[in-house]
Amino acid sequence: MTYGEILDYLYAQLPMFHRIGPAAYKPDLSNTIALCNLIGNPQNKLKCVHIAGTNGKGSTSHLIASALQEAGYKTGLCTSPHLKDFRERIRVNGAMIPEADVVDFVKQYKDQWETIQPSFFEMTIALSFWFFEKEKVDIAVIETGLGGRLDSTNIILPEVSVITNIGFDHMNLLGETIEKIAAEKAGIIKEKTPVVLGEMKPNARSVMEKFAAEKNAEITDASLNSGDAPETSLKGYYQEENRRTAFQTLKVLQNLDWKISNENIANGFMHVSENTGLMGRWQVLSESPLTVADVAHNEDGVRVLMNQVTDCKYKQLHFVIGMVADKDVTKVLSMLPKDAHYYFCKANIPRGLDAKELAAFAHEMGLKGNTYSSVAHAFTAAKNNADKDDMILIGGSVFTVAEAI
Repeated sequence: MTYGEILDYLYAQLPMFHRIGPAAYKPDLSNTIALCNLIGNPQNKLKCVHIAGTNGKGSTSHLIASALQEAGYKTGLCTSPHLKDFRERIRVNGAMIPEADVVDFVKQYKDQWETIQPSFFEMTIALSFWFFEKEKVDIAVIETGLGGRLDSTNIILPEVSVITNIGFDHMNLLGETIEKIAAEKAGIIKEKTPVVLGEMKPNARSVMEKFAAEKNAEITDASLNSGDAPETSLKGYYQEENRRTAFQTLKVLQNLDWKISNENIANGFMHVSENTGLMGRWQVLSESPLTVADVAHNEDGVRVLMNQVTDCKYKQLHFVIGMVADKDVTKVLSMLPKDAHYYFCKANIPRGLDAKELAAFAHEMGLKGNTYSSVAHAFTAAKNNADKDDMILIGGSVFTVAEAI
């Protein structure tokens, strides 16, 4: 089988949250445990940083990995979802897993895992552990997919656990209250393993403190000496919080005798995109008109994004927007400016919300615009309509951004 045939097989045979949503979610660790038993439990041979949270866990993961690379460590990075290429999910020192390794892994194990019936994400996590062990990485930065307690990544014993923040997202799977969501995320806290907490509401933090006390896990607050955190080249306003969280995580690793200098951290933060391939976070696609793609898609993320958009100078805002059907779209839409021109579209995935349905929800909120048959058509229309002094924003979901960039 070629790499293309392998990908077709994976997309067709394995339930994929990326595409179909909650139907692909497996609310226990049994499949992951079975897969890792099959391949020799490579996760037990890895040193890891484990990162959960509602927003910012991807950027925080990339910042930490970039600094570790600058310190000379061979660094694995496992994140999700991907934007353009499946192999973005699994990197070593910024380089994506080779196609040949994906092919070898699937060909070697696929017949045996058919009795396990893993999801796409469970297979990907097993592949990442296998590849990182094969490459003999010094340390791997592992981002959770969804939640924490029952996330497929939650079979590792990390050097440090990190929880960036707690907000409303995936409530149908994680719970309808901040406290319930926090309890799911807190499930990555391990016995006597330090935990770094990002900025979060008091009710979420109290849940974290309870879990940490039960596990004898020492808490480090990301706001501690936050003025010492170096600047980052990432320009989203929300990166202020992420850089503080990443910085404190790296300080914890220093205390655990990882050799990371402050210069390594500063260089890592300034070269994060080059070092790790991070995309879609206030990514400027052009300057005239200013065109920005951003993956913010839930209430907290969009609130910060809109604050940044408000601070930009432009004559007219053109917003290319596509969302997914399993989100509470009305909360996000209620936060968007009524004087923007909207270009409603649907990303080419089954989870995507039909553009006409999205437009109907938006019109109820006082948002005006037209519908388009694809992200590409919507983006083209926005570019054709925008003057050089205008701004084009592309967002609403990871998948809309992926197709635009």
